[in-house]
Amino acid sequence: MNDLLDILVNASFWIAVLRIATPLIFGTLGVLLCERAGVLNLGIEGIMVAGAFTGWLAVYGGAPLWVGVGVAALTGAVFGLLHASLTVGLALSQHVAGLGITLLATSLSYYGYRVSFPKVDTPPTIMPFAPMHWLDDTGISILAAQTPMSLLALALVPLMAWLLYRTPAGLAIRMVGENPQAAEGQGVSVAATRTAAIVAGSTLMGVAGSFLTLSAFNAFFFNMVNGRGWVCVALVVFASWRPGKALLGALLFAFFDALQIRLQTSSITNLPYQFYLMLPYLLSILALVLVARKAAYPQALMKPYRKGER
Repeated sequence: MNDLLDILVNASFWIAVLRIATPLIFGTLGVLLCERAGVLNLGIEGIMVAGAFTGWLAVYGGAPLWVGVGVAALTGAVFGLLHASLTVGLALSQHVAGLGITLLATSLSYYGYRVSFPKVDTPPTIMPFAPMHWLDDTGISILAAQTPMSLLALALVPLMAWLLYRTPAGLAIRMVGENPQAAEGQGVSVAATRTAAIVAGSTLMGVAGSFLTLSAFNAFFFNMVNGRGWVCVALVVFASWRPGKALLGALLFAFFDALQIRLQTSSITNLPYQFYLMLPYLLSILALVLVARKAAYPQALMKPYRKGER
């Protein structure tokens, strides 16, 4: 019990929690924006891989770090536009289109890496974002140990809430996700609104991937996204499609993940390490089941809309 308490009161543990949560915050907000407009974007896993690769490759080629983030964001926007063309323009299955985007983006990224570095055994490295030590004097050690991308992720949460609930654009997004016929009747273009939401959401997914290569690590390697995209899709349900609860869900999953890493090296129990690897997913599923039963999902989610049809 004392070992567990030592883990929880250690500042390094909470630093790790926020670091693990950062890409989940970006990704969850991206999925939330898409789904608020009525479109399920299962392309997030591949978009995060593509964002991680292109952002890192740009910096490796000599671009500044923030330019690398911009390249990753642009990559996400391109795949988002492709997803919107398939699901909004052609009204194809959102499940199939999303999984296709994931396979395409992941394969192109791995192919691009192999072509760019055909004879490299170990991944080349870059100089990633540095922690914000200029915040040391404020006494907020947890935030000072993070990179500027974590600060950006936290700032995006209230910004997303303001966009969705305090602006005409946010009202239009929520309308096309709830009742696209009524939105069209009010002069809102369902196709344009959904396309814009998908592109913007996919942009955030690309940024989520770039955090892994430009901030958390300093290199790109295969399987580094490791299912984080699917976790983001689940966290949106846990959050009941609300930005504030999305932040809470990302921190909760990160808490379990950081805890299992430390439990593996502690003497609290002698359980197999596989149990600890399973722990964050198991607890997150339990939390998801408890919350999702009361979640009010967008009524037009996953329902294609064709103008003039009832």
